[in-house]
Amino acid sequence: LDDIEVFNHPNFRLEYGNMTDSSSLYALLMKHKPDEIYNLAAQSHVRVSFEVPEETLDVVGGGTLKLLEAYRLICPQARFYQASSSEMYGDNINIPQNEETRMTPASPYAAAKLYAHNLCRNYRESYGLHISSGILFNHESPIRGETFVTKKIIAALCRIKITGKQKLYLGNLYAKRDW
Repeated sequence: LDDIEVFNHPNFRLEYGNMTDSSSLYALLMKHKPDEIYNLAAQSHVRVSFEVPEETLDVVGGGTLKLLEAYRLICPQARFYQASSSEMYGDNINIPQNEETRMTPASPYAAAKLYAHNLCRNYRESYGLHISSGILFNHESPIRGETFVTKKIIAALCRIKITGKQKLYLGNLYAKRDW
């Protein structure tokens, strides 16, 4: 993370927190009393969510609930942003999707994201909090792991260049994304 420019900005500081531990979330909000909260936390790999479905729900769904409660009680004047996911639409054939499109999650990750998305709506409507949810489609980041396709391809090309191996292994070549 040291080579990522935003993390080296004087107004940016990484802090330890655990989405499954309410006390760490309360402590962070008490310490900083933020004006804005961005919930980007997630176990964010669809395939992995089938391998660890309970952990996925605990982190993505339960973690969002814990963070919303801490926010509501400690700094309700803050603005809250929830990173929702296009995975909530699942295999819905209606294209393009919008906020009115039926949600049909097709993985534990997608179901947990939909739970978190609906919690945000509930908290916004029930408590009058400023909560926005962005339904994010494909996106990249310099800190994505090597199991995500862009990093996977780059890492494989580097290995091919260095070792002379001639094969690149990818997952499902029939998966469709909106790149």
